[in-house]
Amino acid sequence: MSVSPSPTVSSPEGAHSGLKDLRKLSKAHLHLHFTGSMSVDLLREMSASHDISLNKELLDSEPLRVPANRRGWFRFQRLYDMARRCVQTEQDMREIVDEAARLDASEGSKILEIQVTPDSYAKIMGGLTPALEVILDEARQASQRHHIAVGVIVAAARTHHPLEAKTLARLAAQYAGDEPGTVVGFGLSNDERSGNTADFFPAFRIAAKAGLPLMPHAGELLGPEHIDEVLSNVHPRRIGHGVRAAEDPQLLRRIVEQKVTLEVCPASNVGLGVYANKAEVPLRKLFDAGAHIALGADDPLLFGERLEAQYEDARSVHGFSDDELATLARYSIEGSVMAQRYRDAALSEVDVWRDCR
Repeated sequence: MSVSPSPTVSSPEGAHSGLKDLRKLSKAHLHLHFTGSMSVDLLREMSASHDISLNKELLDSEPLRVPANRRGWFRFQRLYDMARRCVQTEQDMREIVDEAARLDASEGSKILEIQVTPDSYAKIMGGLTPALEVILDEARQASQRHHIAVGVIVAAARTHHPLEAKTLARLAAQYAGDEPGTVVGFGLSNDERSGNTADFFPAFRIAAKAGLPLMPHAGELLGPEHIDEVLSNVHPRRIGHGVRAAEDPQLLRRIVEQKVTLEVCPASNVGLGVYANKAEVPLRKLFDAGAHIALGADDPLLFGERLEAQYEDARSVHGFSDDELATLARYSIEGSVMAQRYRDAALSEVDVWRDCR
């Protein structure tokens, strides 16, 4: 499938400030969850169409702030589940994928790898397979419609039984590929403090045998020891979050040496109370150590910022220069597992942005 380059969208703020427009910087978005990708407007439309009342915290557009403890996660999960209940039909699922592709393309993303746990939607679609196939089909169509290569990461939930993870790994293997509308990876998400990571190793082995790159969450709510467990046993292509590798210089060196991409999501780090504010997120420390970082928005519905804002914070909060921002964009594209031609095209556009004066 051929996906043509996306149109650029100018940023009035960038034009007035004299800074380079971050929307014109080609990038890949590698950490975005299906339900959490929704805009407040789309969620409001869905809740109204299905006559579902929502907590005002989901509709006020204010970023969620919770403490980094079990109570904080429960509050986050309760709101997430409330939003997920608004997804009632196939059309709802298609609108989520389409909107995610459209908004990412408008911010300069050339590649989007959106993550979904299909068993969350199996009931409304009559099974795991039709639930996944709807998302894949819409990813394929949205790629053409919005000129962005959209792949799907199937993720098991740590809060579910490990046998369910094996079922999802087998399902993901049937649709494995590196083109838009295929399953491009297998992950493990939800609260790191739930379940036993080792119990999910068999599911990862199934996915790896099928050639699927592995991208488990680790190192946000738990520290370096969890990242070490994942590195040593799962051998991931990427790590979802991994930000707390900054606490262990030896571990960080391993990550750099193994060229494991860290999907760093500053807005969610602050929203979940891991760091008190944006300045405390160790983005600069990870970058200066040589870590390959792919900035991600995680769940913008709850944390209030999409991908462009993460790059803007790197610039304004962490002092990243234009050359360093271009390097971050390159890391994100190089960390993608979509077909090489999509990565090459996006990388060439990064060079144009970097060299433009």
